[in-house]
Amino acid sequence: MQRTLVAAAAAGLLAFTGASHALTFNFTFVAGTNAQAQQAFIDAGARWANLFSDPITLNMTVGQQALGSGILASTGSARSLYSYSAFSTALGLDGTSADDAQALSSLTAGSSFGMLINRTSDNPNGAGSATAYIDNNGSANNASIRITSANAKAIGLASAGSVVGVCTIACDASIVFANAFTWDYNPNDGITSGAFDFVGIAAHEIGHALGFISGVDILDINSTGSFFASDAFTYVSSLDLFRYSAASTAAGVIDWTANTTPKYFSLNKGVTALPQFSTGRTWGDGQQASHWKDNLAIGIMDPTAAPGELLATTPYDVQALDVIGWSLATAVPEPSTYALFGLGLLGITLRRRQVQRG
Repeated sequence: MQRTLVAAAAAGLLAFTGASHALTFNFTFVAGTNAQAQQAFIDAGARWANLFSDPITLNMTVGQQALGSGILASTGSARSLYSYSAFSTALGLDGTSADDAQALSSLTAGSSFGMLINRTSDNPNGAGSATAYIDNNGSANNASIRITSANAKAIGLASAGSVVGVCTIACDASIVFANAFTWDYNPNDGITSGAFDFVGIAAHEIGHALGFISGVDILDINSTGSFFASDAFTYVSSLDLFRYSAASTAAGVIDWTANTTPKYFSLNKGVTALPQFSTGRTWGDGQQASHWKDNLAIGIMDPTAAPGELLATTPYDVQALDVIGWSLATAVPEPSTYALFGLGLLGITLRRRQVQRG
């Protein structure tokens, strides 16, 4: 019997562009979206446009509706599949920063890459086994990359977007925020106790559309009861190429497993461990793999937010997006010297307590 993979949609106006910036956000608002929310999305777009200078226009539709319990917002991103060789060539031509150069040098040469993977029907340790194995046979999942249309545009790959979520025509992303919470639309004077930082959450959702995603979420939700062959998982994202663990580093491949093993961001084949990633809702730590690790105050792409919490973009967020193809507009402090403040669909969810900030 043929089975179908359940695909999680990629996690996430008036047009905005700064006078000195080329990155433009074209937001379309669903009827009923209040003026404060519209302005907040314009402000969130401005945060990213002040950081990146790619001369492209991103089309996003924004709306408000009831979401699941504890879900503050969610993003559905248009995604396209490219060969690994086409992607890596485009990424190489696009690189401008020192981090880009280091990241590019860490990518596997040729037309495919290797990974640690588990929970597949062809796992040599038994169908669906949680034990990881090295998959480096050059088949479909080793030779293709699935990225958001916004990310594709940033590195010069053809992408027309698609109709997703609340979009009525082809778009780069559909972003929906929940109608069940109290929002603070102005972060400039802090966030009111009991309210959520709307601009920060909007920036988080836009970050998913820009490419802060992981295909591990697809493996994670398709590994209960029935299993699929490894080559069905053609969902490796651009960011996944910098996803490592101690075991994958020793094997010289990325880590694409669904389990609780710590996974981290690295620009040099896993030798230097940068911030940790979340590891999956089903088999991991309970948070979507398309986020930083929770409760470590890493950046805007953390998976949860608390009432009264001011959400801020950090150099780790910028560094991750820089190396997958976004061009820096200005110099950004090194992550080690930055004082940290302080998302089917990708999104950001409710945290009941504040994270203690260091």
